[in-house]
Amino acid sequence: MSRTRPAPRRRPSPPALAAALLAVVLAALVSGCALGSETDKVIGGPASADEPSRVAIPSLGVDSPLIRLGLNDDQTVQSPPPDKGMTAGWFTRGARPGEPGAAVIIGHSTTPEGKAVFRDLHKVSRGTAIDIKRGDGKVLHFSVTGTETVAKKTFPARKVYGATKEKALRLVTCAGDPDATGRPAQNLIVYAALTP
Repeated sequence: MSRTRPAPRRRPSPPALAAALLAVVLAALVSGCALGSETDKVIGGPASADEPSRVAIPSLGVDSPLIRLGLNDDQTVQSPPPDKGMTAGWFTRGARPGEPGAAVIIGHSTTPEGKAVFRDLHKVSRGTAIDIKRGDGKVLHFSVTGTETVAKKTFPARKVYGATKEKALRLVTCAGDPDATGRPAQNLIVYAALTP
């Protein structure tokens, strides 16, 4: 059986993409959660050979399939649904891992059941290995360059989602004690770069 390849998607210029992503993330911040609202519109993945299919952090015992995340109807960034707490998601409007730009992977740190894929993400440090497996089976190796815990009100959208020439990876999860809405008041961001 022959397979047809999807037409190459047209990518906006880096400044246009950065501006669009920044607008999306700022809209998400206004909604009260930098990770966005929960959704039932998550699409399975990967859709093509060069999209990511799994994330692994061997030192933490993390090995998760990736679901594709986009935007909710209110233009906030999707996060994996609560019943997929042990599954992380790749934000499809950012870079694909291994390409110049910021590839962003989002996962929960807690769920109502307690366990979540990024529950131990706070334990990573500079040099921690993160592996991304693509749809074609190729594994890309990233190394943590730093971490940052921020209040959701001051989420550094440009730094996380903005344009960069680096082949960067960002992991984002919630952190800290619950606020008045019952959601964690902070985000933990892990910054990583592709290793040769």
